[in-house]
Amino acid sequence: MKVCRGVRGATTVAQVDRESVLAATRELLAAMVRANGIEADDVASAIFTTTPDITSVFPATAARQLGWLDVPLMCGHEMDVAGALPLCIRVMIHWNTERPQAEIRHIYMHAARVLRPDKSIVLSEADLYELNRWIDEHLVTL
Repeated sequence: MKVCRGVRGATTVAQVDRESVLAATRELLAAMVRANGIEADDVASAIFTTTPDITSVFPATAARQLGWLDVPLMCGHEMDVAGALPLCIRVMIHWNTERPQAEIRHIYMHAARVLRPDKSIVLSEADLYELNRWIDEHLVTL
């Protein structure tokens, strides 16, 4: 029986321009989807947040670019807490799945690895190439 599970992820950007934010968000989403075998039809909704220093684009646009056209998406800013990690994009996917919570792979990339060192990943050049190839195959024109 399927239940709704949360899948968390975070990444950071070096620059806050539109394309940098979208590329980083697409990369994070692709890593989350591929690590867990997530299909868009099984996604109940997703929440995207950014630190207050990112204002160039809604990161949910990246999900639309990957074909999540019918998934309810929402964006917001993280609380502005002193000393918090800057330039950070966070995602919470609500996923209908038969997997138990213990089998969900949460993805923390780049400088966001400090948020959850136990859940962080470092992609090899080959992994990045494969991930970007997957992204290119799934991009839709909006």
